[in-house]
Amino acid sequence: MAQLIEQPVVMTGEGWADYGLIDSGDGRKLERYGPHRFIRPDTQAMWRPKLERWASDGEFVPGSDEDGGGRWQFAGPVPKEGWALSRDGVRFNAQCTPFRHLGFFPDMAPVWDWMDGMLAGRSDAATLNLFGYTGVGTLSLSQFGPVTHVDASKKSVAQARENAALSGMENRPIRWIVDDAAKFTAREVRRGKRYDGIILDPPKFGRGPEGEVWRLEEHLGALVADCRDLLDEDSRFLFLTVYAVRLSSLALAGLLEEVFAGLPGVIEHGDLAVREEQEGGRLLPTAIFARWRND
Repeated sequence: MAQLIEQPVVMTGEGWADYGLIDSGDGRKLERYGPHRFIRPDTQAMWRPKLERWASDGEFVPGSDEDGGGRWQFAGPVPKEGWALSRDGVRFNAQCTPFRHLGFFPDMAPVWDWMDGMLAGRSDAATLNLFGYTGVGTLSLSQFGPVTHVDASKKSVAQARENAALSGMENRPIRWIVDDAAKFTAREVRRGKRYDGIILDPPKFGRGPEGEVWRLEEHLGALVADCRDLLDEDSRFLFLTVYAVRLSSLALAGLLEEVFAGLPGVIEHGDLAVREEQEGGRLLPTAIFARWRND
């Protein structure tokens, strides 16, 4: 029976050559993405910035309502078509999107590293990336075996394939699927499929390619149960991240504890965070997670 570890874990992302959290505070953060610097809103930066002045190439100014919205304001030349970044041999395109992010989630870097450690030495591990977005995690997983990448957005899957070509990985065994994640996973269960690892990064709210409605609080439990049916006692992990919700990571862990009762291993939970690059850099939390691992 999978053992729940109640003490939370913090998975900390550090900067690398093409990305870093320079400073944060007053509800904003200053980051570098390759040659460019950007300011974005972040309500969890509740402290004061350490730097007196922030110089940037652009800032995302949020809308006035709680549901999001907003626009970019640029102070320097920023390529609209994007620019290439890299990490550990994976190359991908960064771009200022209307949704305030830049085409990938840098706080996921410690998750990619953790999955690499779970699959170290494997070349035949079958993995599933649900809500795979632009595919940086998929390309990282592809060094260990075949990957199934699923996202409801045709544009995101196309961007993921472009990132694969940019990385010279277009011939790796990756299935690129445009589909509703819940429907796809349910079909995989009916087909009797099995995976060595699953990563899922569901939104709070979303729509599938045929208008399917996703509400995290209503639908996450059924999706996790179907993911459990795609794993067995020889599988290695499931990793679940959740953003921008009024939930505790302990709630996610409790869900996994119930659903994974018939499997060995350990269930852990906690926060994802990014550390500022300055001396004594603070940790800026970004998401909560729960994970099942079978070492």
